[in-house]
Amino acid sequence: MSARSRDLPRRSCLSTPGSNEKFLAKAPKVVADMTFLDLEDSVAPLEKEAARAKVVDAVKNLDWDDRVLCVRINAWDTEWTYGDVVEVVGRAGERLDEVMLPKVQRASDVVALDLLLTQVEKVHGLPTGHVGIEAQIETTRGLINVEEICAASPRLETIIFGPADFAASMEMPVLTGGVQIPEYPGDHFHYVFSKILMAGRANGLQVIDGPYLYVRNLDGLREFAQRSRVLGYDGKWALTPDQAGVLNEVYSPTQEQFDRAWDILDAYRQATEQERRGAVMFGDEMIDEASRKMAIKFVSRGERAGLRRSATPAGA
Repeated sequence: MSARSRDLPRRSCLSTPGSNEKFLAKAPKVVADMTFLDLEDSVAPLEKEAARAKVVDAVKNLDWDDRVLCVRINAWDTEWTYGDVVEVVGRAGERLDEVMLPKVQRASDVVALDLLLTQVEKVHGLPTGHVGIEAQIETTRGLINVEEICAASPRLETIIFGPADFAASMEMPVLTGGVQIPEYPGDHFHYVFSKILMAGRANGLQVIDGPYLYVRNLDGLREFAQRSRVLGYDGKWALTPDQAGVLNEVYSPTQEQFDRAWDILDAYRQATEQERRGAVMFGDEMIDEASRKMAIKFVSRGERAGLRRSATPAGA
């Protein structure tokens, strides 16, 4: 995997059509944790091959700061996958952190991409294993095999849920993916979210939710994103700069939560190291080793989002 990008935050993952030079030029200016330049669904079939050169030029010549930079290639069931990898990865240079593979059906899809990336890296003098992989779960077959997919390659950094294609694969009676279905008494994707999350976490991957297609409804996006945030997802796709701003907030701990997590760690450290107790009262709450583990996750996520502990500890 890319040593640089594996642990960087992905609260907001900005989708940018690889065939649109205007959008490509604007992408580095959007405050997003991750940007992927798309060669798949947002590019018309007759533009796919020409878009490769535009994407290479954008990767090499635009000012990307330190965000995660990725290219989404076409799926293995198309005629473009091989050319996407050879032409883009081979020419883009070391700034490209990852490639995203859509519509992953089985572990062998990831293994095949890993092997092809290794050959391209060797031919073009890139460090072996430099390019990471993001895998999209967008079909029923992919969901059934998600545990094996998440364990398929050390290059894997992220597993992503693709709601629109998944809804089509399930033959759901909807025409818009990635939004709430009012007629359903609950969350129609709760099982899918949980299954992908568990498979990803079991293999040390970041886990990302797909797009919310009502791009002007930022309140709806905020409400909808809370579903996967509460479960433990790291972030979600953004289709516009405004969506990216909302997601950066939703998937970050608040300063109060971040400070409280640090206070829990301090209290537990004192209890175990100085008082030799395995559990201790923290205000009205009993904390123990499980509390420490939860607090560490909050601190880690907050630090990835750029938070720093307040000068005065909470409660002081």
